[in-house]
Amino acid sequence: ETEILGQTKKAYAQAREAGTAGPYLHRLFQRAFRVAKQVRSRTDITRGAVSVGSVAVELAVKIFGNLANRKALVLGAGETSERTARALAARGVTDLRVSNRSFERGQDLANRVGGRAVPFEDWKEQFRDIDILISSTSAGEPLLTAAMLYPISAERVDRPLFIIDIAVPRDIAPEVNELEGVYLYDIDSLRTIAARSLAQRREQIAAGEEIIAEHVSAFAESLQGGATALRHAKMTEHDALSEAPLRPSES
Repeated sequence: ETEILGQTKKAYAQAREAGTAGPYLHRLFQRAFRVAKQVRSRTDITRGAVSVGSVAVELAVKIFGNLANRKALVLGAGETSERTARALAARGVTDLRVSNRSFERGQDLANRVGGRAVPFEDWKEQFRDIDILISSTSAGEPLLTAAMLYPISAERVDRPLFIIDIAVPRDIAPEVNELEGVYLYDIDSLRTIAARSLAQRREQIAAGEEIIAEHVSAFAESLQGGATALRHAKMTEHDALSEAPLRPSES
């Protein structure tokens, strides 16, 4: 897990700075980091997106290719919206807009993801130039219908509009997907894709565990060798002291 590995590396660095990580702990963590890299590179355990946000971004990449020059609007400021916005930013989206009923919450999220806030009453105006819409509000009824979007979509010649509706109930009416150049995915579709990817990852667990077992065995042997060397050094030191001649005052 990338996030867990990053947190572990950060914690280890802090322990080193505080002087609480000795030589054995240093060897253990360095080995663990090396094993994690090998598991990721020698298996497909990280292949495929397994979260709603990451699936949404992978679909966007399939539609647009490079996301560097794409413009995205995030409607809603909840946890899932934030994770998806961060995933978009990580893939290169630099024009990221956030609109929420509470402008302050929208502004807070925009600040956290490096975007800009848009007043909720103005979010529909963004459709003329955005490429991606992530919608996750608690409206309870569709905020966007085909009739509302059609006049704008007619102006977007050869410009696909990718819409991710992760709200429950839906923010976007299903018939929006029938408009030319509009690609609509709801949360059920994303979960299905994520579940499929997760199943594929689980098939790689055995291969990952085999790599881990090899390193655990090698590390245990290295510890035993170190312990043997330490005992030998102690015994040599003890023998040397035993054989040393006594001083007159000690006789």
